[in-house]
Amino acid sequence: ILDWENEFWGDIAKDFFWKTKHAGRFLDYNFDVTKGEIFVKCMEGASTNICYNVLDHNVHERKLGDKVAFYWEGNEPGDELTVTYRELLQRVCQFANVLKSQGVKKGDRVSIYMPMVVELVVAMLACVRIGAVHSIVFAGFSAESLCERILDSQCSLLVTADGFYRGDKLINLKLLADEALQKCRDKGFPIHRCIMLKHLSKEEGDAPLGSQSPPAKRPCPDLKGRTRSRCVPWNPEVDLCWHTLVRGASDECEPEWCESEDPLFILYTSGSTGKPKGVLHTLSGYMLYTALTFKLVFDYQPDDVYWCTADIGWITGHSYITYGPLANGATSVLFEGLPTYPDVSRMWEIVDKYHVTKFYTAPTAIRLLMKYGREPVYKRDSLKVLGTVGEPINPEAWQWYYSVVGEKRCPIVDTFWQTETGGHVLTPLPAATPMKPGSATFPFFGVVPAVLNESGEELEGASEGYLVFKQPWPGVMRTVYGNQQRFETTYFKKFPGYYVTGDGCRRDKDGYYWITGRIDDMLNVSGHLLSTAEVESALAEHEAVAEAAVVGRPHPVKGESLYCFVTLTDGVTYSRTLEAELKKQVREKIGAIATPDFIQNAPGLPKTRSGKIMRRVLRKIACDERDLGDISTLADSSVVEHLFQNRCCVGV
Repeated sequence: ILDWENEFWGDIAKDFFWKTKHAGRFLDYNFDVTKGEIFVKCMEGASTNICYNVLDHNVHERKLGDKVAFYWEGNEPGDELTVTYRELLQRVCQFANVLKSQGVKKGDRVSIYMPMVVELVVAMLACVRIGAVHSIVFAGFSAESLCERILDSQCSLLVTADGFYRGDKLINLKLLADEALQKCRDKGFPIHRCIMLKHLSKEEGDAPLGSQSPPAKRPCPDLKGRTRSRCVPWNPEVDLCWHTLVRGASDECEPEWCESEDPLFILYTSGSTGKPKGVLHTLSGYMLYTALTFKLVFDYQPDDVYWCTADIGWITGHSYITYGPLANGATSVLFEGLPTYPDVSRMWEIVDKYHVTKFYTAPTAIRLLMKYGREPVYKRDSLKVLGTVGEPINPEAWQWYYSVVGEKRCPIVDTFWQTETGGHVLTPLPAATPMKPGSATFPFFGVVPAVLNESGEELEGASEGYLVFKQPWPGVMRTVYGNQQRFETTYFKKFPGYYVTGDGCRRDKDGYYWITGRIDDMLNVSGHLLSTAEVESALAEHEAVAEAAVVGRPHPVKGESLYCFVTLTDGVTYSRTLEAELKKQVREKIGAIATPDFIQNAPGLPKTRSGKIMRRVLRKIACDERDLGDISTLADSSVVEHLFQNRCCVGV
């Protein structure tokens, strides 16, 4: 780490409150497994509280108490509310006191399984205020996935909601939460407290958070006349009502002052072994990095209205809905619904309604909306900067986004980063970086990328290979929760001295970086990483399946789709009923995002003589590409032709 970087980050740190100051170097680290344990330490000796910095500091020192923190837009048009920084601080303090009353203390882990409501932000910041570690589980994940994450992080309490709508589909979240808690009990880890928010089953007198209107604003029958179910499963020995607890709680709560490297949150990302990895981020470095990347990458100005369409259950929502924007005192849109519900103009209606200036979404959403053409895209004069996240954007989608949505006047920031990186690591800066459609362009300040070949040699100039980083930045992950060995094996052992992203990249003659995709057994479906091993394991648990292999196949909207090959046990006949059962099993084990697009009956799989499945051959079969390359190591090449002849009929 160069001296200028210590000074650079030291200047950024001056914008925040520190209970105690750090001494010595800003960053200390070891990236080389041959020289001892991998570690990154930032601002040792400093103590602070992120909740204090993003709320109290904004309300009291920066005088932003009356500024809107969030415009919440519900699933149904007209279901809305506004929350100021002062209101958010009061609600966070109340819920922090609730957590303390339930015995939650510094260092405890709290699992949060909630829809995109303001109370999700309240819950996470309340954890941070008292020094607890939040572990947010995406509300689209299954009960099995929630259980697995609770067990791995040993959470002491679960916060959830009764349910929510995604478009016309009702998600009974409490039912899934109860199923997960039962699974935890069955595995010898009982959770004794579950706090449930009444989001759909509101009672008379339950005013929504931040509402400027009387409770009748959101009556029990919802805005389409559907009855909001009051039949919520309830276990009085475990379940507690959010509204009842908050009603009696003080709205003042002193923050817990924490050391720079104390844990902030755990967020699970799919691993190539099939078992999700608990990525651990710590306080000070993450706070500074998300604050600065948000400020510079989106060219944040005090009068901006910013909208990131991600879910807080993913890292994008952590960094660029909650922490980064709030650290800058920004006003954000928080959206519960879908981009195509109730019609395909919904996103642009919201942009117009709140005069959104900075808009951040996924290529999947852009490709989805492209199908409907220009007509639904109307009145977006307020837009100034457009951003993309989650996966490389194809040039066609980039051009549509730039020309149609941005009217050729809004720069596009195509950001590359990961759950592990905490914030943007390769990104343009708006109006400063000449754009190339589909390129993540250049590294952010202090990020030092390299391109390596298979032998671990650094390549110079125009080249293609493994994308790695040579030194840390403040927001990089610190470890895999409870498994330092897995952390080192996954990210540092392949090429000692480098952080290995798991992505391939190409660097062109102008020094621009282009992400070429995963180089391990991972799939990127709609911007969400999925482990092939995890899906294979879910399929193989069905009694009819002897073996399964999963590969990715290009998809015009999702980027990649799941193409699954299953070998059935003797005597079992493949049928549409079985196929539906297998899809249901994967949904229940992992979540709807992992539902297979195609399942092919495969009496045999292409294997080497040592028994290893040749997935590159399966990828060719899934795409109906006959140029297989060298298959001389196959034990039985005849299975390949059989699979080609019986492949799923796939329309692009």
